[in-house]
Amino acid sequence: MKRIALTFMALMLALMGCTPQPDLIILHAGSLSVPFNEAAEAFEELNPGVTIVTESAGSRTVCRKVTELGKLADVVAVADYTVIEDLMFPDYADWYICFARNEMVIAYRDGAPFADEIKNGERTWYDVLVNEDVTYGHSNPNFDPCGYRALMLWQLAEEYYDEPGLYDDLDAGCPPENIRPKETDLIALQQAGALDYVFQYRSVAEQHDLEYLALPQEINLSSPEFADFYGTAQVEVSGKEPGETVTYTGKPIVYGVTIPKNAPHPDLAIAFLRFLLSPEGQAIMAENGQPPIVPAIASDPTKLPEELRELVAE
Repeated sequence: MKRIALTFMALMLALMGCTPQPDLIILHAGSLSVPFNEAAEAFEELNPGVTIVTESAGSRTVCRKVTELGKLADVVAVADYTVIEDLMFPDYADWYICFARNEMVIAYRDGAPFADEIKNGERTWYDVLVNEDVTYGHSNPNFDPCGYRALMLWQLAEEYYDEPGLYDDLDAGCPPENIRPKETDLIALQQAGALDYVFQYRSVAEQHDLEYLALPQEINLSSPEFADFYGTAQVEVSGKEPGETVTYTGKPIVYGVTIPKNAPHPDLAIAFLRFLLSPEGQAIMAENGQPPIVPAIASDPTKLPEELRELVAE
């Protein structure tokens, strides 16, 4: 009944030329769309009368909406915690919390050429991609961590499989039209048959019922055990200012969240993060293929709002 009443009220306000203002604005990575929508719905049910608006984009775009476009947000959640530090520190944020993990896979469409041969071990994925007439893509590394992680994966694969020149071959076979702003933008292309294979997060593949090829931990950016090897991969992307660049170094995939300094509703944002880091919020992340970090880890616990400090590791 509550949701019907809110919808009717929103419609009446729209007819009168008024736009209802949300109580909480969440900007998040595209790969967080499913779990964050579920978390927002659960939070609303626990807090009658609260309305939440969620908006997704590539993680670097999410931060730039706040820092460059002046968009107000109460919560910013990204697929790589270092993006917050690189793009939002120190003017718009001075802390973040690491709260979930993920891994890279290769998602493939129904009927993708040679998929059966790869699954059966008759061919390797990289042999198929560089030697056969197949299409593959990834997200834009300037906008989205999944994009630069795909390129890191290629670098690691060249070393791991002892295939000199593999990175260049994979790069040459992936034209600009196969690259999209964020990883979830690739789903429709794949489902329509425009792309056979996509370098994707495991959680996104599972959430959208996509078949995927699991990759060795040595190259899928999932395991702290291989952090040193991941660190041999580097990708240069656009920096804060036009003409500047920043280099990202490979590391295990870890998601980060913060509350911008100019958040319009900081108290409610704190309450949402408390829910996200609670057992119920962690269960939502786990059920959607993004293992929560328990306890969560803060960049600097002394800078956290006091209400959040008890929820992070000391």
